[in-house]
Amino acid sequence: MTETTDILVIGGGIAGISAAAELAQDASVTVLESEAQLGYHSTGRSAAIFIRNYGNDTLRGLNDLSHPALSGDLLGESVLSPRGEMLVVQDHELDTLASYLEGTANVERLSAAEAVALVPILRRDKIAAAVIERDAQDIDVDRLLQGCARLLRARAGTVRTGQTITAISKDGDGWRVETGDDVYSAKIVINAAGAWADPVAKLAGLAPMGIQPMRRSAVLMAVPEDVGPIAHWPLFGSVVEGEGWYAKPDGNRLMISPADEDPVDPGDAWPDDMVLAEGLYRFEQMVDLPIVKPSHSWAGLRSFAPDRTPVVGFDPDASGFFWLAGQGGYGVQTAPALAAIVRALCTGGGSGAAKPDLVQALSPERLRS
Repeated sequence: MTETTDILVIGGGIAGISAAAELAQDASVTVLESEAQLGYHSTGRSAAIFIRNYGNDTLRGLNDLSHPALSGDLLGESVLSPRGEMLVVQDHELDTLASYLEGTANVERLSAAEAVALVPILRRDKIAAAVIERDAQDIDVDRLLQGCARLLRARAGTVRTGQTITAISKDGDGWRVETGDDVYSAKIVINAAGAWADPVAKLAGLAPMGIQPMRRSAVLMAVPEDVGPIAHWPLFGSVVEGEGWYAKPDGNRLMISPADEDPVDPGDAWPDDMVLAEGLYRFEQMVDLPIVKPSHSWAGLRSFAPDRTPVVGFDPDASGFFWLAGQGGYGVQTAPALAAIVRALCTGGGSGAAKPDLVQALSPERLRS
């Protein structure tokens, strides 16, 4: 089969699907996904929470731009629901908390007693300080992903699953992408391949951006009935990334993560038992709760550029090759903002969401200098 389209999006996670849905308002768009379903790797394994103060200054700007879309402007209904995010720290983590709080907004300091009132299993004697972002919200990731896919199809866009890219080459002033027996031609190729972003660029003969997949693990653990209802608890955890912990209610269970960031090769991620055990130990030190055998465990990939800012824009060395990669742990909550920027840069469409300073901060050129 040979198919010609204006824009070809490689990757069917939330980044690729939301961008494709935006672009389909101005151009013909086809999405190629290697798996049998959309959002299989990172999108489908997200902690699924919108935290306005999460990430560096550029990411916080993207968070602000995304919030109206997530609240209903995109799909006509909100994919957000109340949750809150509370960070509790021990004495040796106070400096890390101070760094985190720089540039934050609407974050409230709590006493140890106030923190325990919100999450009664916390050990008051372990808490040196606590803060809460009360308007952090759960994201219904599946509703967002499927809603964007419906928008794409309603705008005459196409999704092809089970399409493993085997070759990418220039074809006149456009691109030729091969997937086994199928060939696709497009003026613009968008690399939204997540953990595979650099390998996709290599297929196109382009230098990598240094996109590094990082494993993030989690378990589901039952909570004893005598603890009482937990659905109203905020997400709670330490402020330390990479070797901390966080927990979030999931029905009558807790989803607990060691907040790991272990570099791995692109692939189907699986949790490491030792990493999980160490994270559960850190969690156990802060709570008065018996640790029981988790009912489920899993891992996903969060892929970062070297400066931990997404890479969004045309490759400076190849016309028509567009990067949409390196979203790290912020991909779901920033997807609507990045999709609007992609549309503005690729077709000139939209309401001008691509603010010059934000576009510059995201540009691939910064990693090629």
